[in-house]
Amino acid sequence: MRSPDKILGVYGGMGPAASAEFLRLLTAMAPARKDQEHPIVYVYSNSQTPDRTAAFFGRGESPAGALREGLDKLCEWGADLLAVPCNTAHIFIDKFRSELKKPLIHIVEATIDDAVKASPDGCWIIATGATLASGIYTAEAKRRGYTLFDVDEAVRDLATEAIRLVKAGDLPASGKVMDEIGMRLWGIRRAPIVTACTELPLAYDASSLPPEMGVSSLKSLSRACLEALYR
Repeated sequence: MRSPDKILGVYGGMGPAASAEFLRLLTAMAPARKDQEHPIVYVYSNSQTPDRTAAFFGRGESPAGALREGLDKLCEWGADLLAVPCNTAHIFIDKFRSELKKPLIHIVEATIDDAVKASPDGCWIIATGATLASGIYTAEAKRRGYTLFDVDEAVRDLATEAIRLVKAGDLPASGKVMDEIGMRLWGIRRAPIVTACTELPLAYDASSLPPEMGVSSLKSLSRACLEALYR
């Protein structure tokens, strides 16, 4: 085992708890036995990035400028690979992804990879309203011939509440909301739940739902980053 030659640049802060969990997962999942075998990670954490969902629905400033500035800064610092632990941010990043100076490990592509492995016949998906409305996940699933099951408005509202509670630091309450989501969805179809907002894996972990029935976008991004770094 040796440390990776490449440096990972992470644009975080969307939200802070999700970014902190992403960094924890990078450490926990890395095939390292000592400090020096872990990757070098540069973190640019900007919790002041304009709200992605509000911007998508025309209710606030676009985060595109802040995202581009932060990702360019990470490249200037010397990052060889880029990662953004926020699903909704990728709606805006995709518009300039091809112009980035370094490769981006895309959270949607990584998460669909894991969803296919977890349940070839399809998965439920919960996310922000913007992520769902944008079609960023359904487009990638369709490209691969994969099925993501739509959730109803009541479950979408519950997911929004779970996200809000995680951002507010109330994980126990977010876990209870996630329990309600699981009960509603599995009453229709027993399929894994893709948590396609990076707050939602924290809510899922705080719930009583079985770990093997969740597909965490945070874990998927961590896995994909580590695979690229230790390649």
